[in-house]
Amino acid sequence: MCTVQVVARRSDLKLIVTSATMDSSKFSTFFGNVPTFTIPGRTFPVETFFSKNVCEDYVDGAVKQASLNCALQIHLQPDEGDILIFMPGQEDIEVTCEVLTERLGDLDNAPPLTVLPIYSQLPADLQAKIFQRAPPGQRKCIVATNIAETSLTVDGIMYVIDCGYCKLKVYNPRIGMDALQIYPVSQANARQRAGRAGRTGPGRAFCLYTERQFSQELLPATVPEIQRTNLANTVLLLKSLGVDDLLAFHFMDPPPQDTILNSMYQLWILGALDGTGALTPLGRQMAEFPLDPPQCHMLIVSAEMGCSAEMLIIVSMLSVPSVFYRPQGREEDADTAKEKFQVAESDHLTLLHLYNMWKSNNYSSAWCTEHFVHAKAMRKVREVRQQLRDILTQQRLPLVSCGTDWDTVRKCICSAYFQQAARLKGIGEYVNCRTGMPCHLHPTSALFGAGSAPDYVVYHELMMTSREYMHCVTAVDGRWLAELGPMFFSVKETGKSNRDKRKEAAVHLQRMEEEMKMAEQKMAEEKKKRDQEVPVKQEVATPGLNTPRRTPHTLGL
Repeated sequence: MCTVQVVARRSDLKLIVTSATMDSSKFSTFFGNVPTFTIPGRTFPVETFFSKNVCEDYVDGAVKQASLNCALQIHLQPDEGDILIFMPGQEDIEVTCEVLTERLGDLDNAPPLTVLPIYSQLPADLQAKIFQRAPPGQRKCIVATNIAETSLTVDGIMYVIDCGYCKLKVYNPRIGMDALQIYPVSQANARQRAGRAGRTGPGRAFCLYTERQFSQELLPATVPEIQRTNLANTVLLLKSLGVDDLLAFHFMDPPPQDTILNSMYQLWILGALDGTGALTPLGRQMAEFPLDPPQCHMLIVSAEMGCSAEMLIIVSMLSVPSVFYRPQGREEDADTAKEKFQVAESDHLTLLHLYNMWKSNNYSSAWCTEHFVHAKAMRKVREVRQQLRDILTQQRLPLVSCGTDWDTVRKCICSAYFQQAARLKGIGEYVNCRTGMPCHLHPTSALFGAGSAPDYVVYHELMMTSREYMHCVTAVDGRWLAELGPMFFSVKETGKSNRDKRKEAAVHLQRMEEEMKMAEQKMAEEKKKRDQEVPVKQEVATPGLNTPRRTPHTLGL
């Protein structure tokens, strides 16, 4: 919305929106039928081959000798050129590399093949190997996620094998859970993947799906992210810009109504919105931070609790992907190194302890490599921390430390995530206190496998992979939930009947109805005031404007 307002006011400003997979006609219509330009993405022709039959196992289909699109058959051909295989995730990539290496070893007199994986959790030095030239006489085979679809360009790729799947994160607003599942790619993604074979010369793309599947089953474009993600941060931004009616706001791709209402409910829980949906002073302060609303709430509340220095580090660590990695073949060494930093009560405190240890070792990259930590991610954390510290200074929030009082830090975390609380149900199994959704501790959590599991925990996010896993968990006290989240939890008091509880609920409901009536009355008065205001027409005197025009005499022969 800000972009549209700026462009409408500045006639001398040109805005160029570029993308490899977006629907250009939709963007052109949204911005007032602006001109579009199509630039060819590849400079050489690419021949596309589709599978004759439906491939059920995309991992096995990418490497077995069954059709034209198998990697081994391509490798045994005398033609030059490297191979790029697209896979959905890290596990599929590792399995593909193992199977490809094993089957290549079973062949007699097979030419050497360098198999290189690439995914986001791989260390930077191993990711850089895909850009190195293969040794003379060898062919390079890169197995990658969709990170190599648009973000990276590798020279020498002549063959592309597309499994036809990718991993997408979809948010369910009813239960508040993200599901990271495998979905078919769109037609735009498929064309983009095939185009990777024509960067340096004529290439070939082998698709592990039929041509009928491509034309009839695949979507023309990927589902926009605004329709499959949590919009709490977007709603907070629009409220801070003065947008009152979010359901009537003109989105290019309107998100589901349930998602918008759920986001507003989350902001009301955190105190960013009042009972009428208007932005509160706390919400306006939260809008100044480029973070998710719960993390903004944590930073602001931490200044009052006296632990803003620790919370600043925790929020910065949560702003980057996982800093730990487990290289293949050295899983036990990585787990042993991670145990040195684990705090039994909290994964958030584990991240805090890790950063403090890195700081005490002078921010050393060698120390990160020794302890299986991403040095590049830690440097990013340091940059984010400095930026957030500057915003804290602008907001005049003090930077204070609580020392070793970890209970204060855990209580501050509970103040932002009490709506994502879970109670113990069985051995290692929890249920959400509000929805009853089953939750499980992730194997990488510091609380996983502990001798005694805490009765109540709060989690950063709930992710559905093979089962419902809680990520970044912290143990909390049940009384904290009743103190910080009175709209959901309460301590059971002796001598208090259900009749008294119903009376309290009725009083609370009456108070909210009165607030809503006052807000509607105020909106009606403002509308009436705007209708009564008549804009005064201002005329600018221009020299020569009222001078009568003279028709020149006609000249002729």
